[in-house]
Amino acid sequence: MLRGRWRSTGGALVRVVIVWAVSTLTMLALAGILPDFRLQAGAGGDRDSITQIGLTAAIGAGAFGLLSALVWPVLVRALLLVPALVLGLLVFFLNGSLLLLALSLIPAGRGEADPETAVVVAAVMSAVASATSTALAVRDDEAYRRRLYRLADRRRRRQHREGVSGADERVPALVFLQLDGVGYEVLRRAAGSGLMPTVADWLDRSHRIGSWHTDWSSQTGASQLGILHGSNFDVPAFRWYEKDTGEVMVCNRPTSAAELQRRAVERTGDGGLLTLDGASRGNLFSGGAGQLALVLSVSARRSPHNRSRAGYFAYFSDPANAVRTALSFVAEVAREITQSVRGRLRGERPRVARGGLYPLFRAFATVVERDVVVAAVIGDMLAGRAAVYADLVAYDEVAHHSGPRSRDTEQVLARLDRSLALIARVAEHAPREYRIVLLSDHGQSPGETFLARYGLTLKDLVRAGCGLPVSRKAGRTHSGAEARAAVLAALHRPVEETEDEVRPGSGPDPVVLASGNLGLISFPDLPGRASRERIERAHPALLSTLANHPGVGFLLVDGTVMAAGGAEARLDEPGAAEELLAPFGPGAARAVRRTDTFPHVADVMVNSAYDPETGGVHAFEEQIGSHGGLGGEQGHPFLMWPVELSEPVYRPDGELVGAEAVHQVLRRWLTESDGPQVPVPPEMSVAPGADPV
Repeated sequence: MLRGRWRSTGGALVRVVIVWAVSTLTMLALAGILPDFRLQAGAGGDRDSITQIGLTAAIGAGAFGLLSALVWPVLVRALLLVPALVLGLLVFFLNGSLLLLALSLIPAGRGEADPETAVVVAAVMSAVASATSTALAVRDDEAYRRRLYRLADRRRRRQHREGVSGADERVPALVFLQLDGVGYEVLRRAAGSGLMPTVADWLDRSHRIGSWHTDWSSQTGASQLGILHGSNFDVPAFRWYEKDTGEVMVCNRPTSAAELQRRAVERTGDGGLLTLDGASRGNLFSGGAGQLALVLSVSARRSPHNRSRAGYFAYFSDPANAVRTALSFVAEVAREITQSVRGRLRGERPRVARGGLYPLFRAFATVVERDVVVAAVIGDMLAGRAAVYADLVAYDEVAHHSGPRSRDTEQVLARLDRSLALIARVAEHAPREYRIVLLSDHGQSPGETFLARYGLTLKDLVRAGCGLPVSRKAGRTHSGAEARAAVLAALHRPVEETEDEVRPGSGPDPVVLASGNLGLISFPDLPGRASRERIERAHPALLSTLANHPGVGFLLVDGTVMAAGGAEARLDEPGAAEELLAPFGPGAARAVRRTDTFPHVADVMVNSAYDPETGGVHAFEEQIGSHGGLGGEQGHPFLMWPVELSEPVYRPDGELVGAEAVHQVLRRWLTESDGPQVPVPPEMSVAPGADPV
């Protein structure tokens, strides 16, 4: 044992010396390249020998390494209340300050650098030291395994002190990775074409795949709430108006997400899928996890103990991460601008505006959030946590603006596949076996926007049908993509809407909201859910105007489905709605019928037209790849699981329908792995109002 301990200590000392030597050489090289950085005494720099210069570089590199190891974590913790993205920028300046401090410790004033140069030198040295240390640790498999087991042992001791019982690490754990917006057919095509070789390899060797059907509201808020908390009852869309409070609920607004999570927990009677020894990363909701990072439902809490933002700080605690991510961020911004200009010059259609701050939002989703979430998942596996659920939003964000089948999204899928490969490699060294489940929350359907196709927004059409004045200049409906909300939350500005949009106020003007190709119309001056008779009495031309518009597929009004040419079907009349909604798929009537039971369903629900031949819809938002309603691939996400797990339990018709049904499947897989048990009494094994699987 003593021999092994000496061997371990000796190996660690060798790695430290190698990293120090590489850092010294890096500092020497930078001193030779950068004119404002010197490691010699005197202004001329000709009074020191090569040996003295090398010794100076060694002292400076050693001092910088010690300061980074000892002072940097303290600085990061002290800045916990700073907005997370601001911290990402401060990393460079703080790192440069540490280098200047290290240079000041060199005897005889031999080290000197301008502040701007110090930032560059510190960034390069941190990146090189981190890469060297990681490469040495990975190459030394025995040292790597010992480090992982030390992490696991440290975690067990901490849990014992805190009186927390973790799962048995002798049994397999589960990692659920959500590829946001990636439809079943998109994933199959990407795997079959070689675009995602990791996914293709899993399908050949270790995994099975199937599709499932979303609810009418085919968007992340409804799907993820159902998957993580077992109930998405009364979530009719991405955003909707609640007459009892006079407020607009928005799934990606932190206050709304927190309220939706509270309602789901109250309805189901349990904390969620990740209640015991779980981690939630990059999600809208916590799932009951004790370990949270980038979780929107808790991101509005401004305190040093906000665990949702801990993922940013854990990631940026290594300065090299900030350097690597910043360079990738800049490259992604340049890539988006180049792709946008190229598409405009080629006259590609359909298209939406991609200027303003969008390149920054896209880079955040495809680089910053991806890197932080992947790093958090890797940390969870190294710590041996029993259940991890993480959302990677990159594809969804790009597909909204570039289209779900574009070259831009193909590049995003390829990079996501590399992230999956990295997670799989780390799983091989984790202190316990991990089974990786891939899934998506919805797909995306392509198509020209309603505004671009018909020259007016849904709000304009509604106002015209109500006999209200319409602006001569057509306005735009802002996109509700998740990345924008995540950026604002990271900057401590979690609400993206104006006060008028949050609380429209009572009055005769209708409240018109969009959720992809699903529109919602509410009349604040009509209490409760307005009947068809009351709507027609107040606005005689509205319903016929909407139903007969070529961009509208159907309406739901007071339990009745209406379509063009006077076609109608009562939902309580067997078979009638199924026949009328047949073009939207065999489960369309079932989804509409369920939404009709929601207390906060809008007075009029509007689903855009759908072309079965092209799979296209017309989004009421500025999105050429959209989701939120019925029609096409948006309602067909995928579920991909290891062969060791049991097959999902399907309906008699062979379909897996609804996010609540997916929750039941994932919960059963956790039970099969003898992992965390969601504490639900037998009488509540199926959430009230949930469809049986």
